[in-house]
Amino acid sequence: MNWLLNNLPLVGTLSWEHIVLSVPPVIIGFVVAIPLGWLAHRFRLTRGILLTIVGLLYTIPSLALLVILPPIIGVSVLSATNVIIALSIYAVALMVRSTTDALDSVDADIIQSATAVGYSPWRRFWLVEFPIAGPVLLAGLRVVAVSTVSLVTIGAFVGVRSLGYLFINGLQRSIPLEIVSGIVMTVVIALVFDRLLVLLGRVLMPWTRTVKVTKRQQRAVFTAEATA
Repeated sequence: MNWLLNNLPLVGTLSWEHIVLSVPPVIIGFVVAIPLGWLAHRFRLTRGILLTIVGLLYTIPSLALLVILPPIIGVSVLSATNVIIALSIYAVALMVRSTTDALDSVDADIIQSATAVGYSPWRRFWLVEFPIAGPVLLAGLRVVAVSTVSLVTIGAFVGVRSLGYLFINGLQRSIPLEIVSGIVMTVVIALVFDRLLVLLGRVLMPWTRTVKVTKRQQRAVFTAEATA
């Protein structure tokens, strides 16, 4: 325990730097994936192309991506921007499929009901399809958040500071407690991210906390509100 007590400021600083690197890819991944997921959901041709591309992107080894990206985007390998862009690519790759599945889960009868009462495609998407797909979208975003927090540690192998530094330094100096500290803090941050997203989901989608209703009841309520 002596190592941990003597290095608490270092663990705290690295944890904060880890969080700073983790947040942007999650947000970017969600924002970029929404229109791409909609295209994959809406058109059969783009569905196959997009889902294949994002599937291939996710198979690129993370270390290789961190080395390939800098000459393409014009940043240093040691830059935090390099790590954020690389992790954003992985986040988009995961989130596009989740978005497609979420929009696919919306009952076709509900969409027809919205169209029948005069909703434009744009209004129908944001007021009907998007909220109903919300729980599935949130589930996908939770996976993206936890995955991103884990992948941030890879940045330490190219010199970008994060909790991954504790893994490398602990291995080089044979300090097991340093390695364990890095693992524990990474898990803690991932759990905090996950809980925050769950709380955010409960705030933005309060209907998911209430009594479950059948799809027929949902259609009836929606139609009544739309025609009121």
